[in-house]
Amino acid sequence: MTGPRRSVASAIRDALLTGEAKAKVFAARQVARDWRLGRLDFVFEVTMPDRPEWPDRLELLAPGAMPRRGKMGSERNRAALWHALAHIEFVAIDLALDMAGRFGEAMGPDFVSDFLEVAADEAMHFALLSRKLDSLGWSYGALPAHDGLWSAAQDTAHDVAARLAIVPMVLEARGLDVTPATLARVRAQGDENGAKILERILDDEIRHVAAGSKHFHAICEMRAQNPQKTWQNLVGMHFAGGLKPPFNDSARFAGGLPRDYYAGIA
Repeated sequence: MTGPRRSVASAIRDALLTGEAKAKVFAARQVARDWRLGRLDFVFEVTMPDRPEWPDRLELLAPGAMPRRGKMGSERNRAALWHALAHIEFVAIDLALDMAGRFGEAMGPDFVSDFLEVAADEAMHFALLSRKLDSLGWSYGALPAHDGLWSAAQDTAHDVAARLAIVPMVLEARGLDVTPATLARVRAQGDENGAKILERILDDEIRHVAAGSKHFHAICEMRAQNPQKTWQNLVGMHFAGGLKPPFNDSARFAGGLPRDYYAGIA
């Protein structure tokens, strides 16, 4: 005799409240797999935490207090680059989980499917980057990390359109802009393994931006709002940093973010 089936919301909440890095990777991938296989019910009887759990040893600093990285000349600078990338992907796991858990009930099962798949991708990215750090003799948590990424989630917790506008369509889209230059520097250092990791992340991030754009446009259609103007207004309200070139126009377009959306407000 089997017990009651688990809700997708409780599974997501438990993954968000898993602090140890490898355990969070496993939890995020397990939630996505269980949902995909129909093992979780579309039930949202628990709320999402205001903040997820992260490793105890992780030292979090304000973005302006982070030590400056050099140009990869030293082993420490190389490690600092991979640590920073690993931290971005680690927080991205929780951003995707929170998206599905906080807004999934209102947005529907397809929305949950898309963002749990994003969470699983981000978990895989973090695992690759964590192994890269290990190969350099470092580990995640050995260096400080900036605490600015989760503020985007807190600032947009009230509105799914704002969350989609800022997280996939600004923050992840920025990854499309900066990753090619980083990839070129890594390859110029003769690090083909690192370059392949970054290529994989870049390809996946295009799909993540596309998922955000798809659901953002669906919300705008449902609300009878102009998507371009709505996105620009939400970016102005919730993204203090401002959009700065250079832009990877082709990757952004592939992700459903045409140039006329951002060119006028950059």
